[in-house]
Amino acid sequence: MAVRLSRHRLLALLCGVLTALTLATPASAHVSPTSPAGVGRSEAAAGWLARQLVDGERLEVVFDGVAYPDQGLTLDAVFAFAAAGVADDPEARALAWVTRPDIRDTYVGDGTTEAYAGATAKLALAVQVRGGDPTDVGGVDLIARLRSLQAPSGRFTDRSAYGDYSNTFSQSFALLALDSTSQGTPPAAAAWLAGTRCPDGGYPALPAQPVCTSDVDATALAVQALRVAGRPTDATAGLHWLLSVQRADGGFANAAGTPNANSTGLAAQALRDGHRPLAWARARAFLAGLQVGCAGAPADRGAVDFDGGTFDPGTAARATGQAVLGLTGTGYARLSAAGATPGTPAPACP
Repeated sequence: MAVRLSRHRLLALLCGVLTALTLATPASAHVSPTSPAGVGRSEAAAGWLARQLVDGERLEVVFDGVAYPDQGLTLDAVFAFAAAGVADDPEARALAWVTRPDIRDTYVGDGTTEAYAGATAKLALAVQVRGGDPTDVGGVDLIARLRSLQAPSGRFTDRSAYGDYSNTFSQSFALLALDSTSQGTPPAAAAWLAGTRCPDGGYPALPAQPVCTSDVDATALAVQALRVAGRPTDATAGLHWLLSVQRADGGFANAAGTPNANSTGLAAQALRDGHRPLAWARARAFLAGLQVGCAGAPADRGAVDFDGGTFDPGTAARATGQAVLGLTGTGYARLSAAGATPGTPAPACP
């Protein structure tokens, strides 16, 4: 059991670092750029995602042939349901699962020997999106714990025997989670994130590297965090970089140079949230070209494909979750489950 938990913890950390690095290209089974059979695109995508929840409560990943529950991926689904305004019941069950003490502590750490900044911040933000209190999540004050992980430099770091996996995603989620608290975002934390900016204006996934390499996914999250933290100039620089690397087809590429649904979904979210509507519309059209419609298998309809080739259900959940954010363009700081409907829409195909 100890070995199994350790492998799961390492897998969860790896998933947190690489959460946005996936691929996408249009394929013939996908719907046209108009509408998926009478259901809104984001609603259809969120509905498909809700139907993938194992036992109606969690998403899983397969590693070495073994399925592991994935708290981070499940939280991506929570954000997607809130963005689309549907699947409120599955969303509530998913968050209830992640906040269950044994599941929660495997994800965020026990708070003493193990505490993970990115996971703590992401869970705190999800609780806020659901209208909950992040200072009392099963008796755990996630906000106090998150603030305890801030170093004098302003960087949020992990306290872990596995090492420090904190990165731009961790820092950005921390700022987003702390924005709505009484103390707000720590100026030093915002300054630290702004200071990681590359010379071209984008932000790296892994700061403090010998060569600063801007990353689409990291930049998309960083500009949202910097906007709420009151650093519009630093956020605008990131937006300008995103505009400079947007492809002619509206899509965005990952670090390997491949256009994909995950990077495009996050970038599209940041563009609309940053008041770049035309660029957002182009990115949204790219995502629409990756959505499986009535020409696809019934079980796949509504999903946003990983690479636009042969549909791969093993990668589609992450691609779909992040694509929904781009389809709606609702920034993380504005996400709310209030008013969401309980159903899980599906395309009304003949």
